[in-house]
Amino acid sequence: MIKAILWDIDNTLLDFKKAESYAIKKCFEIFGLGECTDEMIVQYSEINKGYWERLERGEIAKKRVLEGRFEDFFALMGLPVEKAAAFNEEYQMRLGDKAFFCDGGAEIVKKLKGKVTQYAVTNGTLTAQSRKLASSGLDKLLDGVFISDVIGVEKPNVGFFEYVFGNVDEGLKKEEIMIVGDSLTSDMLGGNNAGILCCWYNPDGKVKALPDGMCGEVRIDFEIRDLREVEGILKLGQSIKI
Repeated sequence: MIKAILWDIDNTLLDFKKAESYAIKKCFEIFGLGECTDEMIVQYSEINKGYWERLERGEIAKKRVLEGRFEDFFALMGLPVEKAAAFNEEYQMRLGDKAFFCDGGAEIVKKLKGKVTQYAVTNGTLTAQSRKLASSGLDKLLDGVFISDVIGVEKPNVGFFEYVFGNVDEGLKKEEIMIVGDSLTSDMLGGNNAGILCCWYNPDGKVKALPDGMCGEVRIDFEIRDLREVEGILKLGQSIKI
């Protein structure tokens, strides 16, 4: 019986790619860096992805992720690298300017409110995630929010989830908790490490494969293309009456 859901935020409930594109282009305007094309955003996204994967493998600290990605991007684009740190600070703010939901994101959280407890579990920064949750209204829909900046450790580290377990509704058992997220490396592997049910949100039908440098198997209990399928998973467990 599933009584609680741990929702990932970026690219699960909220469309991070849209927020990322908006925020970077807005920062280009603020810093007077000229036009930022969609092709430039794609190049940045690849750099950013590589940095987060290194973080999840425990190779670097988050501060290095946040600044290093823009240093590399600026160097590649021939932009002033010395502005990377200030650019990142502004970027964190602009990420929360607007709310872009993934398809079905708002609908499913609203539908399940009061029927299961729902929490956000995210590796994003405190500044960006707090603003995103407020602008989207998720801060009022969810029963709690867990941000790695506050906890001091990121998913998939078991320490992140131990903190969560210590601060959710008293009496919840691990077998009654399910994480829903798009990332195999932070969400699914994190759920494996924590010993809870894992639901992989895979709208594009990607092949289940860990990135280079990570080996082993990842247990996935459920795989969905649409967030609204979570309702069916709950019905199968007969945990709530929907």
